[in-house]
Amino acid sequence: MAHIDDPETQRANLKYIRASMREPLLTRDHEFELAVAWRDNRDEKALHELIRAYARLVVSTAARFRNYGLPMGDLVQEGNVGIMQAAARFEPGREVRFSTYGAWWIRSAMQDYILRNWSIVRTGTTAAQKSLFFNLRRLRAKIGDQTGGSMTPDNLKWIANELQVGVSDVEMMEVRLSASDQSLNAPVSESGEDDWQEFLADTRPNPEEVVIGMRDGATRSRWLAEALGELSPRERSIINQRRLREDGATLEELGRELGVSKERVRQLEHRALGKLRQSILRRVETRDDLFSNG
Repeated sequence: MAHIDDPETQRANLKYIRASMREPLLTRDHEFELAVAWRDNRDEKALHELIRAYARLVVSTAARFRNYGLPMGDLVQEGNVGIMQAAARFEPGREVRFSTYGAWWIRSAMQDYILRNWSIVRTGTTAAQKSLFFNLRRLRAKIGDQTGGSMTPDNLKWIANELQVGVSDVEMMEVRLSASDQSLNAPVSESGEDDWQEFLADTRPNPEEVVIGMRDGATRSRWLAEALGELSPRERSIINQRRLREDGATLEELGRELGVSKERVRQLEHRALGKLRQSILRRVETRDDLFSNG
């Protein structure tokens, strides 16, 4: 899914990039002073100098991700968000250069942006999927598999081992990266008038199935109510609280309420379930009536 900046935006991006590259580099000592001033005194002037000095790092990282078809300016903006997050969390006392720490935040922010916007369908939601998305093409090129077609089983297995993911994950990402978003309103052919959405199967139940399901559900609810009526009050209370509530009570809670042990509650529950089963089976012609839709 390609995105192209308009000429005015491109000129603004180029101006920003040139300005970033002219910013002087910081010495370790001066960087430390700026970081401490921001952390301890919330010195915004120190923060701005620190951020401007490493804007070139944002630009260089954005350049590495430009092949994903997203505007360079948007990548830079996301990278700036990342470096601001790095500045908010940076601990100068750990003797790590801000450039090293900030690079991780910049890359993470850009990768999240790419995954959100590369396609209208969310592409990477797990660590394995993200790793595949950003490394699959590189690894295919590394083993000389640049045909653009389906990978061989050996190549799939090699990449799966390299990234410590399943072969099926590699196959799914391969298909995902080779496909592009397509509108369901697009015509099937140049000469045809039908849209792709007209060929989607409707998997919802038809009206007859809906009515039958409602009738059968009501019948089973009646059977259950009648069976519960045959239980003792204590057995009925246990079934209601243990089986018919979303947040069922524990054996220990019921034991305290009824003044018996957990084991006794378990025995009563088991006996009550047996009575329910026998009561309901007396009301059906076959066991399949409990599960069928008709």
